[in-house]
Amino acid sequence: MTLLDTDPDAGLAPLQFTVTKNLAAKSASERDQVLQNPGFGTHFTDHMVDICWSVGGGWHRPRVQPYGPISLDPAAAVLHYGQEIFEGIKAYRHADGSIHTFRPDQNGRRLQRSARRLALPELPVSYFLQSIRELVAVDGAWVPNGDDQSLYLRPFMFAKEAFLGVRPAHKVAYYLIASPAGAYFKGGVQPVSIWLSEDYARAAKGGTGSAKTGGNYAASLLPQSEAYENECDQVVFLDPEGNVEELGGMNVVFVMKDGTLVTPQSESILEGITRDSILQLAVDRGHKVEGRAISLAQWREGVASGDIVEVFACGTAAVVTPIGVLKGKDFFDVQPSGPLALSLREELTDIQYGRREDRHGWLVRLDG
Repeated sequence: MTLLDTDPDAGLAPLQFTVTKNLAAKSASERDQVLQNPGFGTHFTDHMVDICWSVGGGWHRPRVQPYGPISLDPAAAVLHYGQEIFEGIKAYRHADGSIHTFRPDQNGRRLQRSARRLALPELPVSYFLQSIRELVAVDGAWVPNGDDQSLYLRPFMFAKEAFLGVRPAHKVAYYLIASPAGAYFKGGVQPVSIWLSEDYARAAKGGTGSAKTGGNYAASLLPQSEAYENECDQVVFLDPEGNVEELGGMNVVFVMKDGTLVTPQSESILEGITRDSILQLAVDRGHKVEGRAISLAQWREGVASGDIVEVFACGTAAVVTPIGVLKGKDFFDVQPSGPLALSLREELTDIQYGRREDRHGWLVRLDG
């Protein structure tokens, strides 16, 4: 099964992309040198996708062009009103050399939900997938073949109309860039330490928490810096009632002693595709899954009593990582460890890299 079999807008005529090759593209040897140690988000492929949108013209002028700076008018709406959204998705090279991505329909639909909340046009999911295919068609050699490596794809959309006034922009740009990514954890997955943010909130009820927009991440940077100052890797946020929401860029999952997986759920939490996939794999194994509010007090009491036997975080970049410590201004709680998080991580990554059967039809081949 592929996205084109199920997507409601798949009947749209494909966009007709023009392709302009980058005459300054890296040589094969230069590219291979980068892929030996790509890091994360520091190197970029030779090309990018650019699609325009306007009130009168809809989606138009789709093209693949050399990667490079974007020219903006100083009055571009995104610079003044923050009308911007983005996504994160990966491409994986399988042992036979083929290139696949994972549940791109869900990323495309989440981009649509984010667009709706930020008053931006909704890119059809079939166009979203086509943009990925078009970029991989010219930059497929950038997909690494090392263990736990991938090509990180960053689609993003912003208001580019030049005007000063608080209203949705009439001109918008959609871009797609790509960056080879190495293993998130060098030397194996390591538990992370979490700082409790007591003075700052990531999002509010009725706000933009469920949208993947840059402003949410900008709001998390100061508390994230506070986490670093307190020798923690990540920050966790609470809602006004004291319920756990999410980390700066990852969802949280609690494993109860009866095997139930509990994950915070509210309208201000970004719906995680990795989280959804991990929970489905847990259900496949016979685990019960609950999405509900869980307070900080319940978290700490559950760990102390043994009712919570494991805590982990999940997201696109790290996939799954155990949480080893929860730290606050006046407490330091060691978190229980268990085998489930790493077992689910192994199963999910095996599916993504083609090492295990894809029973749910999550993989979509991008080449050929």
